[in-house]
Amino acid sequence: MVTQEQRRRQLAREKFLRQQQRRTAARLKSRVRNSVIASVLGVIVIGSLALYTTGVLKGDDDKANASASATASPSPSVAKDPCEKPAEGKVKTQNWKKEPAVTIDKSAKYTMKLATTCGDIDIALKASAAPHTVNSFDFLAGKGYFDHTKCHRLTTNGIYVLQCGDPTGSGSGGPGYTIPDENLKDTSLKNNVYPAGTIAMANTGQAHTGGSQFFLVYQDSQLPPSYTPFGTVSDSGMKVLKKIAAAGESTGAGDGAPNATVVIDKATVAKS
Repeated sequence: MVTQEQRRRQLAREKFLRQQQRRTAARLKSRVRNSVIASVLGVIVIGSLALYTTGVLKGDDDKANASASATASPSPSVAKDPCEKPAEGKVKTQNWKKEPAVTIDKSAKYTMKLATTCGDIDIALKASAAPHTVNSFDFLAGKGYFDHTKCHRLTTNGIYVLQCGDPTGSGSGGPGYTIPDENLKDTSLKNNVYPAGTIAMANTGQAHTGGSQFFLVYQDSQLPPSYTPFGTVSDSGMKVLKKIAAAGESTGAGDGAPNATVVIDKATVAKS
């Protein structure tokens, strides 16, 4: 005789089996439906490709083709590099423990030429107003320190400068020594503006932390008088800077590596 408890368990098992059967049937039905849909889509895609390759979906005539071309998104334009390939040679890795002794003639005139891939940049140096800075550049240029180095930074928003003088190209390199700030009250610095044509020392933001990095101002730039101005770029040199600036910088945000290939092939300082 089947007890009430046994009967209850039997009914529960039967109910469970019916649920499993319904779920299995539903899954099977779903699979069949998806297979049919996939097959139909496959036929549509294959048919569309066949039509495209035979030209049916291309324009019916030249006017249709012209219309399609007119509505297509234009390809982004890439600015042409205005500069030449760098001269053969490698950057020298050099460091010194202390600033070189000041040996320049402070009463003489000194000029610096940056022979770059974009053209020569001639600079009249201010030896009497910034003797430590000019002396350091005379020393470093004589050692070939700047030769084959890239100008690693161009700013095109807020301030307008090309920054160079780092053999590592990272913005953190230097000669191993620092030089004092000089000439911060130069008469050219009015209302905290570094005028176009100024060459000045970069630093860490702290006093007397200049090393070898410098910046060339190609357009008047609002800056605090904290960066040693030590020379003036010639008119021909300004044309080179303008050409570099016109090519823009890599980030599109106004501060990055210049799009132009700006390499100092050779830096020389001369006394006149």
